[in-house]
Amino acid sequence: MHSIIDFILHIDKHLFDIVSQYQNWTYAILFLIVFAETGLVVTPFLPGDSLLFAAGTLAGAGQLNPVFLVVILFIAAFVGDQTNYFVGNYIGPRVFDMKIRFLKMEYLTKTQLFYEKHGGKAIIIARFTPIIRTFAPFVAGVGSMKYPRFISFSIIGNLLWINIFVWCGVMFGGFDIVKNNFSLITLGIIAVSLIPVAYGILKEMTAKTVNS
Repeated sequence: MHSIIDFILHIDKHLFDIVSQYQNWTYAILFLIVFAETGLVVTPFLPGDSLLFAAGTLAGAGQLNPVFLVVILFIAAFVGDQTNYFVGNYIGPRVFDMKIRFLKMEYLTKTQLFYEKHGGKAIIIARFTPIIRTFAPFVAGVGSMKYPRFISFSIIGNLLWINIFVWCGVMFGGFDIVKNNFSLITLGIIAVSLIPVAYGILKEMTAKTVNS
């Protein structure tokens, strides 16, 4: 777990090392990370928003091709969504009986509540929310959301998510204040991403207090 936290907090340095060592294979590595974070319910802990921003920063520095990067990451996230949807549709909640580490029923429950509140828009909103983004396609599959409807929300959500974070990295990652405080920027991105979750929990606690 410590190595995962270190990778997330110092993702800029790790990605720079990856680019230096693997060069064009970096695109494949980024593809696999985004696909796993999006498409496998057992890996919600992988970096998402911060990874896109860091990759965009390297693209802005000329280490990666920004357009090709956006295309590759969009495909990874989109394929991950579809994989997660069909796994949820085929297996359903039974996967939680397998006692797999990092796979917690509370994640599924929170995502179901999130999904019930926002409907189809949850697929788009969840793109910007860690953990929930991993479980939203799965829950859509479990709930038998019509696939044509799911795929349209998936395309919109992925286009927004990938482009916003990658191009923000391209435009702002080169600033000295960002480069010198990248760990703090990463924590800030994670904190902002968790605001919807915190708001939902606070609202739920407030509702319970009022009702009691």
